[in-house]
Amino acid sequence: MYCVSVGASSGLRWVLLSLASIVAFVAVAADPADARTWRKKRSADSVIADARYADIVVDVNSGETLHEANAEGLRYPASLTKIMTLYLLFERLEAGKIKLDTPLKVSATAVEQAPSKLGLDAGDTIEVEDAIKALVTKSANDVAVVVAEALAGSEENFAKLMTRKARALAMKYTVYKNASGLPDEDQVTTARDQALLGIAIQERFPRYYRYFSTPNFSYRGHSMRNHNNLLGRIDGVDGIKTGYTRASGFNLVTSVRRGSRQIVAVVLGGKSSSKRDARMRELIETKIASASQRRTKTKLADADPITENNTKPTAPPPAAKHAAKPEAKSEKKPEPKKNVAVTTSTSPAPQLQPGSTDPIQPRLVKTFSVKAGATQTASLETIALSPSHAIGVSPSVNRAADENIDKGAPPSSPAGARSGALGVLTVKSQGAVQPGETAPV
Repeated sequence: MYCVSVGASSGLRWVLLSLASIVAFVAVAADPADARTWRKKRSADSVIADARYADIVVDVNSGETLHEANAEGLRYPASLTKIMTLYLLFERLEAGKIKLDTPLKVSATAVEQAPSKLGLDAGDTIEVEDAIKALVTKSANDVAVVVAEALAGSEENFAKLMTRKARALAMKYTVYKNASGLPDEDQVTTARDQALLGIAIQERFPRYYRYFSTPNFSYRGHSMRNHNNLLGRIDGVDGIKTGYTRASGFNLVTSVRRGSRQIVAVVLGGKSSSKRDARMRELIETKIASASQRRTKTKLADADPITENNTKPTAPPPAAKHAAKPEAKSEKKPEPKKNVAVTTSTSPAPQLQPGSTDPIQPRLVKTFSVKAGATQTASLETIALSPSHAIGVSPSVNRAADENIDKGAPPSSPAGARSGALGVLTVKSQGAVQPGETAPV
């Protein structure tokens, strides 16, 4: 009797559990919306679980952050770097220094870049408009170097201009080391910085921003499709750029306009392009409805544009984590000392007046006659400082500022940065793709 009772009880429990499972399955199957929600949640959770992950959604009209996760954690930008490359190119176009049909010369250095690239030959030329389209669609690394060399003489000089421009746009933690986004452990950014850049480039250059919505590009008989899979598939998406390396994961900056609402969203560190795109779609659909319909924020302005007449460099990036010596906290840099040659007469040097604390400084003195004695003369000759040798930029850019930008590697992770800071990522190469590495796209 006892054995039979236990067996019956176990059998009953098994039957009840089976029925419960069947009911749950039928309920999910009967409601496709619930099933889709469950699948989306699982996909989003899988993306966010990656230590490299970060995102942000910003309301362009109000400047309000509608959503963020690890928004100030240091990450690798990959080909999002080319947004800044294009920013400086658009700046030069707007200033009339170059035109859309200006030919840019292709160097051997540009040809040697790792894919993705257009496949140019040394000695070739490519017009500016074709270069823009190649960067937007193909994300061509060789073209990025062509642009850098044309605007600054070398990619190294151009990277300094990129970092200076980032600081002028209030991108606090971004440091650029090349124009393409190819792996470099010192080239870092944050989701918030990329959102600022995504807003700034379209507000500053509405005439040229339209290139980011180019669906495809044909060059010398070859057609290339834009890597941004959301263009033409999600209502209101008008750009702007994708990026990928093994260290960065899959990155995307997206701008969306629906009616009078506009947002810029950033996803960094996706596990795959499909998961990154799914996460971006989710952020857009859940956040744009809460965006403001009225403009209340002043448009982002370039605080310190790099022009022919501008000689004042912006503040250097925050102290780098690999810096051997801490940088001075003051952002105000001392003026460079000028070499001055002074010729004076044999008359005694001027003396301080009693109680004066003013230092003695050389002054220009006119020649004059004194009836009571011989003529006394004094002259002052200033030796000019040598200008910077950057091509197409201000000839008086402070070399000391360039060295300050060069000194450190990436800035330290900002206060409050959560898991997934740069320390958990490793990149052994600088400027070259390691075996198995996929170049930025």
